[in-house]
Amino acid sequence: MSNLLIVSPSPHIHSEDSAQKIMFRVVLAMMPALVWSVFVFGIDGLRVTFIAVAACIAFEYLIQRFLMKVEPVITDGSAIVTGILLAFNVPSNLPWWIILIGALVAIGIGKLSFGGLGNNIFNPALVGRVFLLISFPVQMTSWPVTIQSGIDAVTSATPLSFLKEGIKNGKSISELAGGLPNNIDLLFGNTGGSLGEVSAILLILGGLYMLVKKVITWHTPVAVLGSVFIFSGILWLINPELYINPVFQILTGGVMLGAIFMATDMVTSPMTGKGQIIYGIGIGLITISIRTWGAYPEGISFAILLMNAVTPLINTYAKPKLFGGYK
Repeated sequence: MSNLLIVSPSPHIHSEDSAQKIMFRVVLAMMPALVWSVFVFGIDGLRVTFIAVAACIAFEYLIQRFLMKVEPVITDGSAIVTGILLAFNVPSNLPWWIILIGALVAIGIGKLSFGGLGNNIFNPALVGRVFLLISFPVQMTSWPVTIQSGIDAVTSATPLSFLKEGIKNGKSISELAGGLPNNIDLLFGNTGGSLGEVSAILLILGGLYMLVKKVITWHTPVAVLGSVFIFSGILWLINPELYINPVFQILTGGVMLGAIFMATDMVTSPMTGKGQIIYGIGIGLITISIRTWGAYPEGISFAILLMNAVTPLINTYAKPKLFGGYK
């Protein structure tokens, strides 16, 4: 009996990687940006992250144990990744009870309602973030000033919201330029926003680490960033006094975070390189459309969730040719 063969469906690929190893590589990749966010926002940055991670782990355990009645699996690291990404998408001054609600929605609705890791069709952290944005718009758009700014104020506008409001009031880009951070400040994190928006260079560093470790491929990040640059660049060339330059669009807001850490989620993104490029272009186009003509100054979260929903269709279209097949 000990020599019985176990027959299982393909793919029959052996690898030393596991879900746990992959998740903890993602956590490690986010550490530089997390450390910098704590430096920028102080202890509140650490508070938000700790509450989000602890809540995601706790809710995953409780729901699996008492509602799904299965053996809890909280050691794979996926709840930690969701918690950090949720923290990266909210202001550092967000009340603790709102963070708990976001964690519950992210884990309970965004992940476990579909069956758990590997079955969810939407990025759980973004499900939690968008739910909070719609339910608590005031708290989710009250951005604290950074410790280094030296400004005597409690909250401030993000560069995108400042730009959106200014254009809405009939001001030109030239008139607004004095109140916007330059590209160097955006690149190195000398600006406000959510925890995961403060330093593009550290997010890029984390993305390069994941590329080297083969946690992600280049297709989705390049497609997202490239399409954001191209589409916003076209608008900028048409009217530079109405539309901001494409470099600013890439470096500000959550584009870098979304392109590198959330759009690349292997569960909710297409399986093939061709599919990932289509997926990334869609995210870029929707992001710029929302930023330019939508009600919100930021659009990356909605763009990723919308393209998550289209992923099954993209997989069908971009599936590889069967070996020996005619189509």
